[in-house]
Amino acid sequence: MKIQESMENYLETIYMLEKQTGYVRSIDIATALGFSKPSISNAMKKLRTDGYIEMEDRGCIKLTEKGTSLAKDTYERHCVISEILMYFGVTKETALDDACRVEHVISEETFASMKKFLETQKGN
Repeated sequence: MKIQESMENYLETIYMLEKQTGYVRSIDIATALGFSKPSISNAMKKLRTDGYIEMEDRGCIKLTEKGTSLAKDTYERHCVISEILMYFGVTKETALDDACRVEHVISEETFASMKKFLETQKGN
């Protein structure tokens, strides 16, 4: 089953915030994404129900193994796509925005080819 794009964005945001600060609260996600706390609360409930996150005693949000795997995959796609776009001369801001949209719809075959291309360019 394919997870919704918005849910992938939440997981990716949790992953990045956790890497930066070591912990994530709903308010941190709301601030990072510019969404209301009630919107974040609804999304976290769905992610918890679907087994992507766990809520700790102090309200901290932790990715499960399943959530971490999907978040890492999404983040990797974002990084590779934005780096390739910048390589082609796209501004950083545009590349990051475009990568955020493309990362959710790109096929595995195309992504694998892009990743291979980037690796060969870095090797030169």
